[in-house]
Amino acid sequence: MNNTPLSILSEVKQGNYRVLARALTLVENDLSPADSILKNLDSRYGAPVIGITGPPGAGKSTLVNAITDFFTLENKRIAVLAIDPTSPFNLGSLLGDRIRMARQFNKPNVFIRSLATRGALGGISAKTIEMVDVLKASNFDLILIETVGVGQSEVEIAGLADKTIVVLVPESGDEVQHIKSGLMEIADCFVVNKADREGAGTFANNLKKMVHEGIKSIPVLQTVADKNIGIDKLMDWITAPVTEASQRKEFLFAEKAWKIIQHHKMQLVDKKKLNEALHLALQQEDFNVYRFADDFISGT
Repeated sequence: MNNTPLSILSEVKQGNYRVLARALTLVENDLSPADSILKNLDSRYGAPVIGITGPPGAGKSTLVNAITDFFTLENKRIAVLAIDPTSPFNLGSLLGDRIRMARQFNKPNVFIRSLATRGALGGISAKTIEMVDVLKASNFDLILIETVGVGQSEVEIAGLADKTIVVLVPESGDEVQHIKSGLMEIADCFVVNKADREGAGTFANNLKKMVHEGIKSIPVLQTVADKNIGIDKLMDWITAPVTEASQRKEFLFAEKAWKIIQHHKMQLVDKKKLNEALHLALQQEDFNVYRFADDFISGT
């Protein structure tokens, strides 16, 4: 196979999963010719990207399974990027969404890739952005991104997805208390999953009242994803045209550019040298991590 960036992209556009997987690996690990592949992308176009986020235990993976089942029954091609927390020791993912989505792997129209957050607070790293743009260059009908949860940088998933779903459960009282400080800004749709639990109706109604106080209209849907209940209404919302994309496109691309520039700046930092310098610095009685970081940056 020709290994030039244009030939790789040509195979990706034709839906060659093997070449797509290889291209994603090159991009994820900054291996040649990843840089050229990215620079030859037209990331303004491609399949719609749906972000799915929310607190742990809300049933995000189950919901992704239900959405994937629905679209594959219509012979649609679906890509799923499952973002897991990163182990601080080996930079590998901890949860393994591949296990939770095992039944999707034998479907010819489904492509699944796991990705570690690599320390990104909101679950989105520069690598996520780049890999999604590679997926958009293929011939998928829909791209789903499942993140580790609502992080400290709430704009990150909104800056990547065309539409963002925030998944909650009837017991999500603590999360609702923080809606006005973050969730309201990133959510295009709230899904109250596990709606067969006690108190689900009351929780959804309270959420609707809070949503109506905001500046944009946000639907609140109830689902029981593992029983395929309420999925039809969610599918109607997902497939509806995006109406606000033009209003926030510049902001979204600014977020992308910021993350990409930040990533390339960090490439100048040698992690091995950092660890060696920190090992020596920790032996000093007057060690201060802020002075250490400032001195290390000054010396690089």
